[in-house]
Amino acid sequence: MLDGILLGLDAAFSFQNLVMVVLGCLLGTFIGMLPGLGPMSIIAIMIPVAIKIGDPSAALILLAGVYYGAIFGGSTSSILINAPGVAGTVATSFDGYPMARQGKAGKALTIAAIASFSGGTIGALLLMGFAPMLSSVALLFHSAEYFALMVVGLSAIAAFAGSGKILKALMMTVLGLILATVGESALFNAPRFTMGIMDLQSGLGFITLAMALFALPEAIYLILDPSRGGNNQGGKIKDLRITREEAKAIAPVIGRQSIQGFLIGVMPGAGATIASFLGYAVERNIAKGADQEAFGKGSIKGLAAPEAANNAACTGSFVPLLTLGIPGSGTTAILLGALIALNVQPGPRLMIDNPDIFWAVIISMYIGNVVLLILNLPLIPYIAKLLTVPRSYLIPFILFFTLIGAYIGQNNATELLILVGLGVFATILRAADYPLAPLLIGFILGSILENNFARAMNLGDGPGFIVERPMTLGLLVIGVGLILLPTYRRWRQGKAA
Repeated sequence: MLDGILLGLDAAFSFQNLVMVVLGCLLGTFIGMLPGLGPMSIIAIMIPVAIKIGDPSAALILLAGVYYGAIFGGSTSSILINAPGVAGTVATSFDGYPMARQGKAGKALTIAAIASFSGGTIGALLLMGFAPMLSSVALLFHSAEYFALMVVGLSAIAAFAGSGKILKALMMTVLGLILATVGESALFNAPRFTMGIMDLQSGLGFITLAMALFALPEAIYLILDPSRGGNNQGGKIKDLRITREEAKAIAPVIGRQSIQGFLIGVMPGAGATIASFLGYAVERNIAKGADQEAFGKGSIKGLAAPEAANNAACTGSFVPLLTLGIPGSGTTAILLGALIALNVQPGPRLMIDNPDIFWAVIISMYIGNVVLLILNLPLIPYIAKLLTVPRSYLIPFILFFTLIGAYIGQNNATELLILVGLGVFATILRAADYPLAPLLIGFILGSILENNFARAMNLGDGPGFIVERPMTLGLLVIGVGLILLPTYRRWRQGKAA
């Protein structure tokens, strides 16, 4: 292992690879800031460029830099304009945007940058030390375990439901699951619930739904309530630094969620999105009293948790990719295609046959996180000034990126009509005090849940697979516990009162 680390250091610190790290981080950060342009799109576009480079380690370092750079920068649009264009930063907007509305945009971006750096760095160190061992953990997960893991992800609804809103959150989750069934599934070639509209054959796009639930209602609210425009601080962004007390409060959160996010990222098919939702859910459920009430209203813990978890999960997703040749997410699936195009076969023998590539990528991740922190922290005062833009300019800005993001996602005009329809519907739900986050969680996890449940039923000869596989049963018990825990806590508080 020591020889591998020295080999990786030598390769990663070559001039070409250092340039690739910086270039990948720059591209990823700015792509992540633009709602609608996620890492999958830009990595797919850059594969021909990576192949032209010729050196597999330099090409993979560039693409990996774009990947975690996009997740790192994706928090910006979530915090400032409530428009999460990357699925892994949806949970960031739950507390990041309320902080920005309170005039703490600079502080929110600072916390996001520190949590992202810490999560990515801890993830890189864990990847360095435990990649060979953790590859065996990924092999333990089959369809039944993935189905149970999705149930745990859906149980995060308890974290997004305020007092007395569990039923509303459940209804929104079911609605998200229903929307996920639109179009053809991986198991059936027949279209479902498309109403004869050909453009719905491939289903609803994540970007379209995310924009309709968060960005478009925000633009409508800006029109209806002018006081929401601007941060009411005379054009000055204040409070950029975090205090010692705030640093002490978020330090254990970042530590816990970096480890949890990394472990979730190791599981093929999980990825940064599930890690961020579960990170948020866990921290809200273990918080007590005023800390728990602050979640969803501008909690620094609620902002740090998903940011640390999603960046650590990005790093963790390279474990199954490099050690097993199994993509841990949609983005790493594209990276797998790039590796094969570069005549590199990822899998158990990669560390033996191409140790320079394996270790160079791991070392470059640590360098990349340092580069991202250096790039982002000095820019925070300038990025945060986006919030001082007058309302008359801010509304067209949000609408422009909302429409462009939705159109780029599916490349058809029907998507814009769906966006407007869902946006109006989401505005009505928001006015009726229905939580919108559970709907998006149900939509994101719905197809994964369905496909793995069907495979588990076929392989396990019926629903008996739940009790036949101890790990599946254990995960389902955890999921039920996450839903019942808030109810039990409120019951105890009521009894004490």
